[in-house]
Amino acid sequence: MSDRTSPPTLLTNGQIWTGDRHVDAMAIRDCRVVAAGSPDEARVALGPGFDVVDLVGRRAIPGLIDSHVHILRAGLTWNHITSWDDVGSLQDGLAAISRDAASRPAEAWVRVLGGWHPGIFPERRGPTRAELDEAANGHPAYVQLLYEDGVLNSRGLELLLAGGDVPGVERADDGSPTGRVTGPIAFGRVAALFEKPSSADREASTKAVMADFNARGLTGAIDPGGFGIDQRSYDTMFDMWRRDEMTVRTRLYLVPQTRGNEVAEIREWVRNVQPRYGDDMLRYVGMGEILTFGCHDMEGVRPFEVSDQARSELLEISDLLARHNWPVHMHAIFDTTISAVLDTWEEVDRRHGMAGRRWSLGHAEPISRKSLERVKTLDMGIAIQNRLMFRSADSTALWGEEVGHNSPPLGDILDMGIPLGGGTDATVVSPFDPWRSIWWLVTGKSVDGAPPRAGRHRLSIEQALTAYTRGSAWFSFDEGNRGHLEPGALADLAVLDQDPFEIESDELPSVGADLTMVGGGIVHTTGEIG
Repeated sequence: MSDRTSPPTLLTNGQIWTGDRHVDAMAIRDCRVVAAGSPDEARVALGPGFDVVDLVGRRAIPGLIDSHVHILRAGLTWNHITSWDDVGSLQDGLAAISRDAASRPAEAWVRVLGGWHPGIFPERRGPTRAELDEAANGHPAYVQLLYEDGVLNSRGLELLLAGGDVPGVERADDGSPTGRVTGPIAFGRVAALFEKPSSADREASTKAVMADFNARGLTGAIDPGGFGIDQRSYDTMFDMWRRDEMTVRTRLYLVPQTRGNEVAEIREWVRNVQPRYGDDMLRYVGMGEILTFGCHDMEGVRPFEVSDQARSELLEISDLLARHNWPVHMHAIFDTTISAVLDTWEEVDRRHGMAGRRWSLGHAEPISRKSLERVKTLDMGIAIQNRLMFRSADSTALWGEEVGHNSPPLGDILDMGIPLGGGTDATVVSPFDPWRSIWWLVTGKSVDGAPPRAGRHRLSIEQALTAYTRGSAWFSFDEGNRGHLEPGALADLAVLDQDPFEIESDELPSVGADLTMVGGGIVHTTGEIG
């Protein structure tokens, strides 16, 4: 497929950060930047006949790229989820549930699947079963907090337990279920009850999630697979790609789905899929974020140990992927998990060489200096998300105060020249909004009562934006093409409604895009820029 077409265009009368420098104008032709500098330089590069985008003094930046976000999974049901991403109180959240319940057919589920934290609410708590009963007005309802716990209303609980007891259902002293559920088994059983979207629903939802991403200035996403994804999950996005209907450049990692069958499933992927198949809009990257469930340490807030069997499976899988030149992105939080992964990958390095393969870690917040040195030696990258915006306090309780205060060690990662990508791990673990993540990268603050991250591990706004642009592009071999606005780059950009270089850091979460372009074509506009 060819990239989207766009007329020759001059952007002028504003400030443009190319990723390397600040300029006054930019010229776009054939989907790419052909000049960045003064207005005269841009006009000369375009020649006669071009459109003009008047930035009216606004700031333009390279389009943001989330290096670890579950956009494919979110897109399958986006229009059927009640979002609490921007809700400021529990009362407002319950009102959103009531509105959605009123608009849906009888017995249709109303569900909130992550993206919120009680630390944001003045009530400092989530909903009760009784509150959900009242808000949902007879509909089954479910509100999930991260991957930590969930609350069902009475109708939802009745449906869950209709087939018998379920592990993870909390019970009161008298044995009656409270409505609270915990753990992946219970979460999975609840999810299995939700209505299955039609093909048309999945397509509309995927278009909607991309539109919401574009409205925040996101033009790229790297999807790390994750739970609940199978081969059929990719159909909707690939159908849209074939019709040239995508507005977010997406890179896909593939994952095994069955605990105990990881080796066989990954062999099947390797047999049938070529890494880097696709084009600039949609492309397979590699394998991850799960290679073997025995190495998956979940949220890093409960003790975890990698068994000898898991190490052996990881080596078998990693060797297979290296032999077939697959990039890898792997979830690892505890430094002990990271160390076990690095032990394995150092053996892969001895066998095949790791340099240039673009293998990377996702999360890795409490990584030690020793492990960072090993990462650097293996020519790896690290994708960091703002999970600790919601989980700093409970993580620190397990990791220890010194480790928690210095997690993630962003200053060390940059000082050592390790590629760093910014992201969110949305949409369950955190909201997809990149500006909240950028705020967290810059300020080190959380909403759960923990003190800010150590000063040397807080980024400047330019460092944070670099992590969210060129830094993220590194993970999919795109740093030459994307993540900057120097001549030759794809013309993916966002014109912002506030200048992140000028506003106070605590105002960063309120930033949005007045105009977003992908390949020089407008994919989002508020009408303020033209």
